[in-house]
Amino acid sequence: MGETAADERGLAAAPGKLEESSEEENSPIEQVRLTVPTVDDPTLPVWTFRMWSIGLFSCSLLSFLNQFFSYRTEPLVITSLTVQVASLPMGHFLARVLPRRKFRAPGLLGGGEWSLNPGPFNMKEHVLISIFANAGYAFGGGNAYAVMIVDIIRAFYGRSISYIAAWLLIITTQVLGYGWAGLMRKYVVEPAHMWWPSTLVQVSLFRALHEKEEFAKGSRQISRFKFFLVVLICSFSYYALPGFIFQSLTSIAWVCWAFPKSVTAQQLGSGLKGLGLGAFTLDWETVASYLGSPLITPFFAIANIFVGYVFFVWVLVPTAYWGTNLYHAKTFPLFSTQLFMSNGTDYDINAIVNKQFELDYDAYNELGRVNISTFFALSYGLSFATIAATISHVGLFYGKEIYQRFRVSRREDPDIHTKLMRTYEDIPAWWFYSLTVLSMAVALILCTVLIDQVQLPWWGLVFACGMSFVFTLPISIITATTNQAPGLNVISEYAMGLIRPGYPIANVCFKVYGYMSMSQAVAFLSDFKLGHYMKIPPRSMFVVQFVGTIVAGTINLSVAWWLLGSVENICHIEKLSANSPWTCPNDRVFFDASVIWGLVGPRRIFGPLGNYAAINYFFLIGAASPFVVYIFHRIFPDQKWILLINLPVLINATASMPPATAVNYNSWLLVGTIFNFFVFRYRKRWWQRYNYIFSAAMDAGVAFMAVLLYFALTMQNRSIVWWGTAGEHCPLAICPTAKGVDLGPDSVCPVF
Repeated sequence: MGETAADERGLAAAPGKLEESSEEENSPIEQVRLTVPTVDDPTLPVWTFRMWSIGLFSCSLLSFLNQFFSYRTEPLVITSLTVQVASLPMGHFLARVLPRRKFRAPGLLGGGEWSLNPGPFNMKEHVLISIFANAGYAFGGGNAYAVMIVDIIRAFYGRSISYIAAWLLIITTQVLGYGWAGLMRKYVVEPAHMWWPSTLVQVSLFRALHEKEEFAKGSRQISRFKFFLVVLICSFSYYALPGFIFQSLTSIAWVCWAFPKSVTAQQLGSGLKGLGLGAFTLDWETVASYLGSPLITPFFAIANIFVGYVFFVWVLVPTAYWGTNLYHAKTFPLFSTQLFMSNGTDYDINAIVNKQFELDYDAYNELGRVNISTFFALSYGLSFATIAATISHVGLFYGKEIYQRFRVSRREDPDIHTKLMRTYEDIPAWWFYSLTVLSMAVALILCTVLIDQVQLPWWGLVFACGMSFVFTLPISIITATTNQAPGLNVISEYAMGLIRPGYPIANVCFKVYGYMSMSQAVAFLSDFKLGHYMKIPPRSMFVVQFVGTIVAGTINLSVAWWLLGSVENICHIEKLSANSPWTCPNDRVFFDASVIWGLVGPRRIFGPLGNYAAINYFFLIGAASPFVVYIFHRIFPDQKWILLINLPVLINATASMPPATAVNYNSWLLVGTIFNFFVFRYRKRWWQRYNYIFSAAMDAGVAFMAVLLYFALTMQNRSIVWWGTAGEHCPLAICPTAKGVDLGPDSVCPVF
């Protein structure tokens, strides 16, 4: 304990030698060269009491808070960056107060001496604590994805599931992807051009928090740590306005103010329920909530997202709604994920579920087909196109490289970071294989013994795992180079809906095994890249992530179980009081998906028995589109900008809509362009020193103030009522505009 593998073998780095060779061997990616250090000290202890105690505490706290806040009307996701900041003084405090006495370690722990306090709190301990916290953050999702299955079973369908079945479901879906990650590390972690942009934020912040900076006498520059503190304090103080006092700053929709009685104007101008024409925000949480911080996404990816967003939101959707009235678009709201009757009223889902938790065909035939907004239908179409485009794009642009890398991976020249990591013992392959086999075995028991609760047959589990494995490599490559990760959630639920319609829980279980194991593999690989940059022993990374995942999943489920049993009418908007925060927006989307793909099934919605069969052509469009870019690249090989057209990212630009809205995209694109184009090009020294620090400080400030506001004011039912807390003032944006649609006397919508 307290010793690295390098210590045991007596290995030590030669900093001078490494510094001399770094110019030739450094990363080909400019952002990496500007951010990641090229030296290492393998003697730093990482397996310490401080790391374990602070790490477990951080993991537990984040998993509790993120699960708790996930049920709010405006979900708050507290990222691991918050812990990254808060854990620093905790580590220094323990280094000051813990006893330095040394003990003999038992033989099972490798022998030798260890201590509760092996010396000053170091950067590598800090990195592993953040990896622990990242498990509590569910690797970017906020909480374990499979918890939403428990939520919809108990809150929306009004049925039951045992705690044991729920726990096994969550844990197996969280850890299954580790095996896939072990197989892919050689291809998406070690190569220098697989640079994983999101990891650079944490690298930059770690350096700012730990490295001492010296400036020339009279210099007006401030250290990165002081800059971080200044921005943190400003972000923390300012968020009291959009977070509580002046909530209308979340979406400033001036078009709605100018035309308070026009439905069309409010549909165009609303940033939350419309197309967001001219809408913007003065709230950092709105900027970074769904797409992540725009400061860490490369500009070429931002440009691709901008093109895709403009085409979908400002060209395709208006044409379909006002131009062609596609799928009776005007009968339903412009922007909605709800399920509707043909006359525009809400669909009664519970009326078509029988006692066996299956589709009641007679009741369904009596109520009629399920309808969705045209916006929602086209969003699904782009999801179809994205997954097809991902396969074509990776095959065309990376296929040859992947094949060659497979052949020469043992002989290629490594960069400086890979050379430094060879100081440490690698993870044995059997760790990954054993974990994969064990997870699948437990999942098979779940699907065979407890089939009445999960509805997923054993062959469905095998199919889901096979789909996840096939897509892990191409999606990892997209994520590692663009910071955008196409998901398998739609294609997985589509496939299972065709094979086994009428079973809503089987469909969402298939989705979490097919989608979540791939997503966890990508997240695991991302953390391995962080460890690669920060020179963390790989075995320590593996153990910390595995333990953190078990702890976080257990706490996620326990919090969900507690809230579902203690908050009356949780998730039922129609039964909650007007000021209740327990509306569960993410669970609502998840529930609607279980109805569309599982209960009713894609054949009755996107097939011959439904209204939206033509949406399937998006598969062909997505598969063919990368060939166009590839052909132009071969015709004009000197035009390097053609290679920057990334069709999976462009088509997938609006994948977060819904629940993301137009105001999220408007502000994200604007801020990202300012920092990653103008500042990066014209103020590169500032960008190098402060860009990622600024991003982390803004996130941390918002998170700290949001937690404070919730526990100090919201939980005490204290609120302010005035014009500035009444939303964006676009009540008519949700109204249908077809003639004769009457939503009842309680609706604010006029009858045309």
